[in-house]
Amino acid sequence: MTAVAEASPALPRTGSTHPFAGTGTLLRLALRQDRLMIPAWVIVLSLVTVSGAGTIEGLYDTAAKRAELAQSMVTNGSLRAMYGPVFGDSLGGLVAWRFGGFIAVTAAVMSLLIVVRHTREEEETGRQEMLSSAAVGRRAPLTAAMLAALVANAGVALIITLGLGGPTGSTTGALALGLAIAGIGMLFAGMAGIMAQLTESARLARGLTAATLGTAYALRAAGDASASDGGSVWTWLSPLGWAENVRPYAGERWWVLLMLGAAVLVQGSVAYVLAGRRDVGMSFLPTRPGPAEGRITTAAGLALRLQRGTLIGWTAGFFVAGVVFGGMAEGAADLVGENEGAKEIFERMGGQTGLTDAFLAAITGLCGLVAALYAVSSVLRLHGEETSQRAEPILANAVGRVGWAAGHLTIAFGGTAVIMTAAGAGLAIGHGQDAGRLLGAALVLLPAVWLLAGLAFLLYGLLPKLATAAWGVVGLCLAIGWIGPALDLPEGVLNLSPFSHLPKMPGDGMSWPPALILTALAAALVSAGLTALRRRDLHS
Repeated sequence: MTAVAEASPALPRTGSTHPFAGTGTLLRLALRQDRLMIPAWVIVLSLVTVSGAGTIEGLYDTAAKRAELAQSMVTNGSLRAMYGPVFGDSLGGLVAWRFGGFIAVTAAVMSLLIVVRHTREEEETGRQEMLSSAAVGRRAPLTAAMLAALVANAGVALIITLGLGGPTGSTTGALALGLAIAGIGMLFAGMAGIMAQLTESARLARGLTAATLGTAYALRAAGDASASDGGSVWTWLSPLGWAENVRPYAGERWWVLLMLGAAVLVQGSVAYVLAGRRDVGMSFLPTRPGPAEGRITTAAGLALRLQRGTLIGWTAGFFVAGVVFGGMAEGAADLVGENEGAKEIFERMGGQTGLTDAFLAAITGLCGLVAALYAVSSVLRLHGEETSQRAEPILANAVGRVGWAAGHLTIAFGGTAVIMTAAGAGLAIGHGQDAGRLLGAALVLLPAVWLLAGLAFLLYGLLPKLATAAWGVVGLCLAIGWIGPALDLPEGVLNLSPFSHLPKMPGDGMSWPPALILTALAAALVSAGLTALRRRDLHS
């Protein structure tokens, strides 16, 4: 609380009871707290989209090649489910097809994190109660959070519009793409605002909003798999389907943007109504009371109880994703055709032992990168327990710090093994063969995931105020793994990611030395983190 008080500008003490009193001050505080996170999100999302124009132009450098690619999507339902339909074969149309959906989903994740961070998380840690004592209106925190999300999404839309207008030859198409992505971001910012009022914890608010986003993606994928023109009922039931039906660079449908805007206003209104009808720290869906007598007798049992819902959700999501992507493996060859540039990208991502194996290796690699998000989130649950002062009552009893931390580390490291096993099993079911090879391909990535989790724990144990920097490391690895092969980055840059040092299975053979070295490094990081945690004071 002291750190927040020192970092924030002076709050008004005028005695005003206006529901929006103090909004400007809270917005400045939010932007100051996120002065690194928001610019990083905006720059990465924008540059990935803008650089996509150069990538696609290099791969499909003639109008005939672009037309052939667009036509191949008409008959390939599995790839439409993955990327969406192609509405135009111009350079801009292909950029919107290839990157628009992915960036829209990522903008939604960015927005929900910003809103939950500055609403429910502030209440959960007790900081909002302190700020509210300075004549802050009931709706000011929510308004400041939504405005912070608006700043981030407006930045993405602006850079995309300016960056793509020239290379694609159409500022109008670039503007439509930027606004569609920003609209999805703000739509899920509003959803996060609602969940922050309904739930009692930031973790649950983020989880429910992310589950809504996953449902929207599934509906969009089902609709696009069944129709090549984006006109399926299932597609229109998903806001992600609305965004693709804006049709940038293909006869823009501006009225769809009005639908997105109306949905944002409706969600914002619902969130405001809910915010005005509850007290700070309360929720409409409070946590159920536990039994009269406690049944959890160990720190590991408590960690499992706290994180089991998240683990089950991630496991189910990875299994379903595995089934879907496994079914797309044979269609990868149809997408690439005889394009040597596209073949090279798949080979850089997944090895050079056949296009199907390369595709499967690339998908397992992406699963490993996403699993690192779960691992770091699970490790940093320790930081959340400490900052919310829930760790002190536990450690005041006959529970040592090492035992308390070990419980959460077991869930983090063991949980990643569970979800990667689910991903491998799903790929095997979807692909219909190679069960053993695909399970091995998924599990071989665990040492890299564990290394990132170990780094997050070392930061928490040694420098807890910098623990969240682990997200930046994971984000860097995601960027290297996702766009590095497409941009043909130098080998030295690719090797910054621990995933680059592991074999690209199922095509490549198993190589034990890098896996054992990464596992040993992860163990060393955990050991150093435990030593640091034992020696420092809590909340230091």
